[in-house]
Amino acid sequence: MNTKLLLTVFTMLMATASFAQPPKPPSTAERLKHVTEKLEKELQLSADKKQKVLNAYKDFFEAAEKLHGNNPPPPPPPPPPVDKEEMDKLLKERDSKIKGILNEEQFKKFQSVEAKKRHPAPPPHDMPLPPQQL
Repeated sequence: MNTKLLLTVFTMLMATASFAQPPKPPSTAERLKHVTEKLEKELQLSADKKQKVLNAYKDFFEAAEKLHGNNPPPPPPPPPPVDKEEMDKLLKERDSKIKGILNEEQFKKFQSVEAKKRHPAPPPHDMPLPPQQL
């Protein structure tokens, strides 16, 4: 009973974690606080110079936020390409095993289902696309 409960809780936690949002960048106020702490420690500025430097940083952070707001982050990179020959070899091995399990009629239906599942390969870049049919 306890094992099932722990497994359920663990599964729920993992599912929740998979939907977690990526961390947001610090706000302008948080950045200014960090810069203030760093400058106070390193530069020993007068109050006037400290305020002028912080104003310059504030203007910079606000402009950078606007700039990043107009440009969303790029999408994740595509998965690495699969070696076609290796994939064909795996498909043949799988089909051979399945052919030994199914009768001839079932195997033909299986092949039909598999053919429908496969995505057509995109045309080469130098080849024009076929006209769209309505």
